[in-house]
Amino acid sequence: MSAWLPAFFGLVVALSLGPARSAYAMHIAEGFLPPAWCLFWYALALPFVALGLRSIHRRTLADPRLKMLLGLAGAFTFVLSALKLPSVTGSCSHPTGVGLGAVLFGPTAMSVLGCIVLLFQALLLAHGGLSTLGANTFSMAVVGPLVAYGAYRAVRGAGGPLWLAVFLAAVLGDLLTYVTTSLQLALAFPSEAGIWFSLTKFTGIFAITQVPLAVSEGLLTVVVFNLLVAHSRNELEELAVLPREVR
Repeated sequence: MSAWLPAFFGLVVALSLGPARSAYAMHIAEGFLPPAWCLFWYALALPFVALGLRSIHRRTLADPRLKMLLGLAGAFTFVLSALKLPSVTGSCSHPTGVGLGAVLFGPTAMSVLGCIVLLFQALLLAHGGLSTLGANTFSMAVVGPLVAYGAYRAVRGAGGPLWLAVFLAAVLGDLLTYVTTSLQLALAFPSEAGIWFSLTKFTGIFAITQVPLAVSEGLLTVVVFNLLVAHSRNELEELAVLPREVR
């Protein structure tokens, strides 16, 4: 890993030590969901986290060098998902950063990293909450990585360029995270007109800011991925993200 990595982690530390403040953000806030829904989303998210722990253990046991790259993927998610952009009605939008880790390590490993990120943000930044950790994990760390990895594999399977696969993975992983959270809110708080009306309302609140954010996240993810190609090619070959070169 090159010299730019310590600066990246320095940014993570700076954000972690910054003052916490409350905000209406896409991470569902502490106490916002009814207890039954909190338990429901925990039950759906935990199996993916368990599978992710097995996947990470297997990968790092086979090659301990991957631990640094795994930490980078987690830090990337932490930094991006901690950046908030004001949206309408006093809410906020933010990138998710899950596409990079999904491309590198697969969707289940990203479930673990995303859950850890969300836990630290709830404790350090008052961003999200412990009661809603299951719901936030399911949207950002389960659905987001699954969609990102699916998009990546679809593009690569069709012979598309690597940069496009990474870009679409980041963009669609971001957008489907927000759609999932909107669905979670609509299920918990349906309007008299029905769940789909509520889903449309919640999705529309964030769409104005989230679409350009998703595109920006896609571009940034491609830049970071290209840096990894230049400076961590051996690790990417070990992960089968890049074909092995004959040396």
